[in-house]
Amino acid sequence: MTLILSALIFWVSAWILNAKLADSALAETRAVKLLVPLIFGLTIIGVWELLVRGLNVPLVILPPPSLVVETAAQNLEILWKDLVQTFIKGAFRGYVIGCMSAIFVGILLERFEFLRLGLMPVASFMAALPIVGTAPILVMWFGFGWQSKAAVVVVMVFFPMLINTVAGLRESSQIQNDLMTTYAASNWQAFIKLRLPAAMPFIFNGLKISTTLALIGAIVAEFFGSPTVGMGFRISTSVGRLALDMVWAEIIVAAVVGSLFYGIIVIIEKGVTFWHPSQRG
Repeated sequence: MTLILSALIFWVSAWILNAKLADSALAETRAVKLLVPLIFGLTIIGVWELLVRGLNVPLVILPPPSLVVETAAQNLEILWKDLVQTFIKGAFRGYVIGCMSAIFVGILLERFEFLRLGLMPVASFMAALPIVGTAPILVMWFGFGWQSKAAVVVVMVFFPMLINTVAGLRESSQIQNDLMTTYAASNWQAFIKLRLPAAMPFIFNGLKISTTLALIGAIVAEFFGSPTVGMGFRISTSVGRLALDMVWAEIIVAAVVGSLFYGIIVIIEKGVTFWHPSQRG
């Protein structure tokens, strides 16, 4: 009971502290903007730890964070090998191939109207296919190595990226296009100086969405066949052994890596689209 009351007090104290920080005169400073989510995250972890131990929750249902950290520290080599196999070999390579090919196809669709009218409905249909149905097929086609995981990632990221690219390339207004014509700009010059810059916010929106899709796709694909290494393989085998602490360790690694990947894309976006209203201030 003491741990449960401690969890409640800890939660209320952190809530009051965050509320005061958010309403203070320093709320718009970078330090407070970083401190508020940090306190919120630590509060969740602290309450999780106290409640799990206070309520004597079985480890096979929900292990405490301290046990998850301990398990991760004891299996750093395994977690690193799984990360390399799933993220670097599968997710990242599939992400690059899928996004780059989607941008290229999107440029073709914007250039040729008949392609856009013919392929966009097909793209929407393909995007609706469940990954749990297509993943085992791609694993059978490309084998149990990282190639099949990259193929699943390509399928997952291609269509969101394509739709964002096409929408972005069609963002420029008729007045802007007429102005480029008045300047005697060629179609290539209008594309480089007008349509492509206008599409950048949309393209980066697709890139940010695809960061999480890529990692999810690679992990799900490993459920249907992989070598004896990888996040998806480790999660499925650990669940079978009721080693939920290892499962949570893999989940935390995936969440941290996915967040860092997303953050890198956001930083690049700020540098490329610094002129856009969404980046001002």
